[in-house]
Amino acid sequence: MRTISAETPNTEVAVILGVDTHLDFHVAVALDHLGRRLGESSVPTTPKGYERLLRWAAGFGSLRCVGVEGTSSYGAGLTRHLRARGIEVLEVERPKHRRRSSRRNLQKSDPSDAERAARAVLAGEASGVPKSADGCVEMIRTLRAARRSAMKARTQAANQLQALRVTAPEQLRNRLRGLSTKELVRVAARFRLAGDPTDVPAATKFALRSVARRYETLSAEIAELDAHLGRLVEQAAPELVALPGIGTDNAATLLIVAGDNPKRLASEASFANLCGVSPVEASSGKVVRHRLNRGGNREANRALYMICLARMRRDPRTQEYVARRTQEGKSKREIIRCLKRYLAREVYRVLIFCGARSSPTGPRDEAHIDAKSYAA
Repeated sequence: MRTISAETPNTEVAVILGVDTHLDFHVAVALDHLGRRLGESSVPTTPKGYERLLRWAAGFGSLRCVGVEGTSSYGAGLTRHLRARGIEVLEVERPKHRRRSSRRNLQKSDPSDAERAARAVLAGEASGVPKSADGCVEMIRTLRAARRSAMKARTQAANQLQALRVTAPEQLRNRLRGLSTKELVRVAARFRLAGDPTDVPAATKFALRSVARRYETLSAEIAELDAHLGRLVEQAAPELVALPGIGTDNAATLLIVAGDNPKRLASEASFANLCGVSPVEASSGKVVRHRLNRGGNREANRALYMICLARMRRDPRTQEYVARRTQEGKSKREIIRCLKRYLAREVYRVLIFCGARSSPTGPRDEAHIDAKSYAA
């Protein structure tokens, strides 16, 4: 461990820790409550390293708070360790990348990033509570990541099958012509070969059979993951799936965005901003209007968009709203923007209620009760 320390005062001080996270090591800088730099330390990303970091910080005084960059990536292990010790952890945004030719970039280093994180906590600029990642939603996130990669691999296998059919010898190509993807997989997976491929048709059959069997294996894997995801989503938020137009996939996306501790989001406006559906002021002069928000989590934004489209096709209440807003002169794009904002409010209430229900000590205020009755 590499440590650079300043002289510690005789009186105990409140220590603010800032951590710049990496794959194999973390760099930390300690500040006191007045913003004076106390020291710098580098520890490995292991439980022993985390304990060493806590002992080092305790040498300056009582550890009040820790600002961590990347609490959901490189800093996930450290965040879990600190929260298990009862230490408050705040999420700090990573500094923006600068051009290599910039003079300011010469001052960028791991210790400077760690000190910037600590000063952000001290100034109150880092107020984001990290996801707890210790419950059913974290299970959904990991399974959904595996499903996403399996879907991507299956799509690649399907495209490769189509390409192999196009370039196959004429006799084999005529045999497979006009088949859909599922029929092509079923036929190609049952090709029989006498032995090792000795010519182009035999090699093409062998390749088609290999890719088709890969497609079938991935389909079975996706089906198994879908079963687990359906069970976990139903267990985590049955009221969310019961809402019109919300299926398992979109519900899983919204749950992952909120995390296992959705109460870390201060209000439904912050959830809307997180999903990129909060209105952005675009007024000028006598024109008063708002435009689409192109920030936030784009997967959550897409999930809300797909739910809006489903409700516009099937939900009578949404259809009445669309008709009324159309008569007012709103375009379809503006109507969808408004619908996504209303939907974010509805989803937030349900998520808060589900989070309070899963917590043994979670409060149940009027908003939670209202969410339950609304979801029903």
